[in-house]
Amino acid sequence: MPEAPEVQAHAERMTTALKGKTLTKFELLSFASLKTFSPGADEATGSRLTTVDRRGKCLILNFDNSQSHIVHLMQGGRLRPDPKRSRKPRFGLARWVFDDDTAWLLTEAGTERKAGVWAVAGDPLSHEPISHLGPEASTLTQKQVDEILESNSKRLHGVLRNQRVMAGLGRMLANEICFAAELSPFANTSKLTTQQAKRLHAAIQSVTQLATDHERTLEDIGKSVDRPSKVHNREGEPCVECDDVIRTVSYRKYTVYYCASHQTDGKILADNTTSKFLK
Repeated sequence: MPEAPEVQAHAERMTTALKGKTLTKFELLSFASLKTFSPGADEATGSRLTTVDRRGKCLILNFDNSQSHIVHLMQGGRLRPDPKRSRKPRFGLARWVFDDDTAWLLTEAGTERKAGVWAVAGDPLSHEPISHLGPEASTLTQKQVDEILESNSKRLHGVLRNQRVMAGLGRMLANEICFAAELSPFANTSKLTTQQAKRLHAAIQSVTQLATDHERTLEDIGKSVDRPSKVHNREGEPCVECDDVIRTVSYRKYTVYYCASHQTDGKILADNTTSKFLK
């Protein structure tokens, strides 16, 4: 799933390409992809697009009639220019057509079929699917990080990915942040020391910034396997910080990557969900 850096860079690209253009048509290609019924998504027709913003992992297309279209790409969704304007595009969910006869198409590959559009009026931040989100991970202060750690007695990797606690991070960034902070992905957040909390805050800032800088060099949202990483998707490879190798803990829907020597004092985490993990 695209995380905050990928979505942020894409929002900036879309703003550059579409700012000031008037929406002439909104085409719903898959009924289930529109998650709201009022206001109608086509009520933005005739309005100019002012900006494309980001909140968490969502894109927000803002129009000058006080309406916004919130787009959640989920796992396999993409929102790209659509020069062909095919009547039945493969994986097509929705299409935005503008007054210069350009169009952007929302598609979703894979089997999950969860990507969608929320048409909202007024402040988009007060509406689902973003109203419940926690503060942006990339802008957290040390004080906010400390408060999050104190109020969540859970495994660090899970807390980093909890969008209600902090928004924008996913599996890859959680792996990279734990590695950069030299912390076990299964460390109990409420038991981290002051020094560990400082390392965590610094890692969140540096990892998200480096990822965003990379995404800004691309013309589209890149594939997960192509994103720069030190541990993610590197099982069995040498650790870049020591002589150990990258190991994993695998779950049904995701994998945790870590270096035992660098993050868990050499202790190897058992590869199943019922084990007693390192705290």
